Amino acid sequence: MFADAIEKVGGFTRPIKFITRNYKEQAIVPGLATLFFVNDEGCAVTCRHVARQIVQAQAVTEQYAEFKAACARVPGGSGRAAAVKKLELVHKLKAGSPIQMKIKFDGAVSGFAGFDVVMHKELDIALIRFREFDKTLYSGHAVFVRDMGSVRPGDMLCRLGFPFPEFKDFRYDEENDSLEWDSSAGRPNTPRFPIEGMFTRHLAGPDGRIYGIELSTPGLRGQSGGPLFTSEGLICGMQSSTKHLHLGFDMVGEKKMLHGKEYTINNQPFLHVGQCIGADRIKEFLREQGVEYYEE
Repeated sequence: MFADAIEKVGGFTRPIKFITRNYKEQAIVPGLATLFFVNDEGCAVTCRHVARQIVQAQAVTEQYAEFKAACARVPGGSGRAAAVKKLELVHKLKAGSPIQMKIKFDGAVSGFAGFDVVMHKELDIALIRFREFDKTLYSGHAVFVRDMGSVRPGDMLCRLGFPFPEFKDFRYDEENDSLEWDSSAGRPNTPRFPIEGMFTRHLAGPDGRIYGIELSTPGLRGQSGGPLFTSEGLICGMQSSTKHLHLGFDMVGEKKMLHGKEYTINNQPFLHVGQCIGADRIKEFLREQGVEYYEE
């Protein structure tokens, strides 16, 4: 049903790769999010909560560099450990705190000088605009549904994103105490993953204005910022979050026979539904930012 649409939408949907290291740990934690391009000028949309993480990455890394520089100025001797602990408090560091984060935009644009991030003041939408790039590495661009009234509850829709961080192209440089992207360290690619769902309900804000679409299936971690589309590949929204609805079919201390043995069962089932920002609100934001987009 969605095979052709996935190929089409996959041409302009790309992963945002994150690697993170926490204080007093050497393990590198990989993570993913998604963006999709809306024109041929290097303009893409993703979620505001993803954009915040992108902005945070530089601040976290800079703070740790300042901490290391301050520690280097502390003289050796019996008082050094206490002085370092004071610096940890000043820089709000404790075991498990993120200290280094790096981001990579695979398959987006080449040779770019930088990028600008603009976040919606209320909704979970953000714009990423790549600057002074050599060429685009994506193909095609989003074409939004012109009339969202044509998308109704009961319609089957699909989301595309990158929920499973299987990339390995990174390493920890112990000598310089830093994270590095390294294509020789392992596979650079990570699989895209589609997930379908039925349009169940509209989503409205406190003011009663509709801002999105609920789906009968969850959006997966890493798919945030990925496009929601029809079987024709027309974009009608963007995956934003997943809500957990308590079904009320609770089982507490129930005795059940399984494989000839009696077990005590405790179960509290939830329905996990996806929440997507609607195309109308995305287009409205793009117009506010003077970004060209397409619709059909």
